[in-house]
Amino acid sequence: MTDSPDTQRSAIAERLREARKAAGLSQGQVAKLLQMHRPTISEIEAGNRRVSAEELVKFAETYDVTVSWLLGETAEQLEMDDPRLQLAARELSKLKPEDLDRLLRLLASMRSSDAEEGGESK
Repeated sequence: MTDSPDTQRSAIAERLREARKAAGLSQGQVAKLLQMHRPTISEIEAGNRRVSAEELVKFAETYDVTVSWLLGETAEQLEMDDPRLQLAARELSKLKPEDLDRLLRLLASMRSSDAEEGGESK
């Protein structure tokens, strides 16, 4: 059984919102990066506007996720037993709260920089 178009649009909207927040970007920042109007981003994230295939690719590049993930076709997350994740968690646990906040802001700005430079694929 397939989902209705409205259900699919809602699921994509939710993934887009989640990816934008994970990237540390505001709707206004995304609108500027993708040369769209901020209300357009809002309408897309609310599930009120369809997203073209070309737009999905741009969103995926901006948020550093795959189109498959945005479409809900893949889970795309690190496994808890991934040694890189364990190492990162150990190192992060040693930081003072204010240093962790600074690091998170830095990561968000790095993602913004990558997106502004054209979001080249890795």
